[in-house]
Amino acid sequence: MNSKERVRTALTRTSLPDRVPVQFDLCRSLLEAFGAQYGMPVQYNRSVYEDVTYRISANDLRTAMGSDCVVVGAGLPAGYDHPKTADGCIVNEFGMVMKPGVLYYDVVGMPFSGPTTPDDVRAFPWPNPVAAGRFDDAIRDIARFKDDYFIVGDLELTMFEMAWHMTGMEKFMVDMSAGEEYVGVLLDKVLAYSIGVGKKLVELGVDGIWAGDDFGAQNGMLISPRMWRRIFKPRMAELWQELKRANPDVMIMYHCDGAISPILGDLIEIGLEVFNPVQPNVPGHDPEALKSQFGDRLSFWGAIDQQQLLPFGTPEQIEAEVKAKIEVLGKGGGYMCSPAHIVQADTSMENVEAMIAAVHQHGAYT
Repeated sequence: MNSKERVRTALTRTSLPDRVPVQFDLCRSLLEAFGAQYGMPVQYNRSVYEDVTYRISANDLRTAMGSDCVVVGAGLPAGYDHPKTADGCIVNEFGMVMKPGVLYYDVVGMPFSGPTTPDDVRAFPWPNPVAAGRFDDAIRDIARFKDDYFIVGDLELTMFEMAWHMTGMEKFMVDMSAGEEYVGVLLDKVLAYSIGVGKKLVELGVDGIWAGDDFGAQNGMLISPRMWRRIFKPRMAELWQELKRANPDVMIMYHCDGAISPILGDLIEIGLEVFNPVQPNVPGHDPEALKSQFGDRLSFWGAIDQQQLLPFGTPEQIEAEVKAKIEVLGKGGGYMCSPAHIVQADTSMENVEAMIAAVHQHGAYT
């Protein structure tokens, strides 16, 4: 069974794969360190947003390290480079002024940070989701890996996160609560962009679309489930329906950090098939409870703690945690093991390798 067959078998829950599949994303410093170790210079596929860059880059390296997935996404248009400000910031295609930070670029300027009307949103020069060259890197990686690896099309910052990054989180949350008219127009514009990118990735041949918005914090949801159902649920349903019309076999995968168990049933209702990252140690995400309540309708991808375990645990502790998550979430299939987020520079190479090795050691179905 190759990686493509392994992942699809696991996540569709049609039968048991030979073992639990594994996937992981690494920050720049870890990519560079493993690239040197493997003698494979890292090729970065530039994106509108930096952490997405790391998710869609270095597929040759990550597959060599043991990943069963290849992740591709929308890059920058041909010949395009981010304009730079005098103080060293860049301005991305969505008008965000971004300053180099400790981990990623921090958004320090937003196009809709002031008073905003629906006409302001309509007049904004929205990027073309299928601009020439935007998918050159995706086309290359799909052609190279499509026969052997499960191809994930990354569509993160799908709606909520892109919208609040263009306004500022506090302003967007207040305006959303106050029913400001521009909010719906902005979300529809961002949704249209995501539909354009998503349908193009489906057309190019990805096996799954990985949408993403972080509606959860460490202790609960950032907005009420009622507000989510009113504002976001119908728009997410529209997106996933469009993708399924383009290819009924494409898997619907969703990244949502934090404690979002109150809306998991709703997400399944509108088409969710694979939930990521199953952030551990937050309310409502007990593995046994999730598997018991949703495991017959939903597959899980993630669940390995990258906040404490991977950076500060021993290889033996990592092995024990991977084994435990596989025993629960992987029972009967329906699980792909992965860190709950991009592994950061505070994690050693030894611990990354320990996680991958543990999946290979304990993930086999007999």
